[in-house]
Amino acid sequence: MEKIKLSILDQSIVHHNKTAREALLETIDTVKLAEKLGYTRFWVSEHHNSTFIAGTAPEVLMVKLADETRQIRIGSGGIMLPNHSVFKVAENFRMLEALFPGRIDLGMGRAPGGDRITAAILNPSNAFNEESYLKQLEHLQHFFNDTAATQHGPIIAAPQAQTIPQQWILSSSGGSSIIAANFGMGLAVAKFINGFATPEIVETYRRNFKPGLHQSTPQALLAIGVLCAETEEKAGEMRKFIDFVHLQFERGNFQQFGDYETIRKYQFSSAELERIKYNRGRIISGTPDYVKEQLMQLATEFDVDEIMITVMADDASARRRSFELLAGEFGLADN
Repeated sequence: MEKIKLSILDQSIVHHNKTAREALLETIDTVKLAEKLGYTRFWVSEHHNSTFIAGTAPEVLMVKLADETRQIRIGSGGIMLPNHSVFKVAENFRMLEALFPGRIDLGMGRAPGGDRITAAILNPSNAFNEESYLKQLEHLQHFFNDTAATQHGPIIAAPQAQTIPQQWILSSSGGSSIIAANFGMGLAVAKFINGFATPEIVETYRRNFKPGLHQSTPQALLAIGVLCAETEEKAGEMRKFIDFVHLQFERGNFQQFGDYETIRKYQFSSAELERIKYNRGRIISGTPDYVKEQLMQLATEFDVDEIMITVMADDASARRRSFELLAGEFGLADN
């Protein structure tokens, strides 16, 4: 597999002593850089009840990102569907598709994007079960295909557009891959969430794929955390930050974590080192040649031609440099 597409998942991280506005402006700068460097798509996430992550409303942020660019695909990674009215999701993404035809991705998941209490506040009717999620996906197709109706007449998700967003299911397990296959949608495997995700997820998806009205063949990508730097030492510093952040997330702490220099000097306990080891499959870090080798290996193992990277670095310049180094190593501008 000589040619591989690279894409970006951005979570709008609020750096220490920075504001949420600055985090969102960094996301805007990053999408411009991504388009210039030759990345395929740029997705933004949905998280709630966190001062560390500013990305709460991808459907709103996507308007700005799409308006600031011309070719790169803009998407959600994802819309956490149980948090929302599916009719409003259809309207939001039809609006996006009408404004930016052929460039919009609707990535969807069923995780809460935060804690269960916040999810219940976002949508008090959230049943937190698979049956409700499947029903939402079914209803969404009716809204996109103009086949929704009640005894009182049709229900139209407006504005109508000649095309619909490309739909993707976010998956970190085999169950969601079956859902993506049954609905004829794309599959995004979230290895940056589940480091133990295996190629069987994609195999199951491809084996069970049922062509839909808008997608006739299976399409899969793999999402993974990446930290790339000119030296192993710098990559190691960046890796320590994300290891620390993951430990905090596992403890239910999604707020600010203090000064980055303090984090760099932090001494992990033996128990924490065990958890870091446990999570090692979620991230690839190192110099450009090493990172490319590892990503190409993953692409081969998972049988995908697209890797989506998320770079959670301790400062904007190091993060930006990661994207530049990888684009150069993969020759994205030449693809």
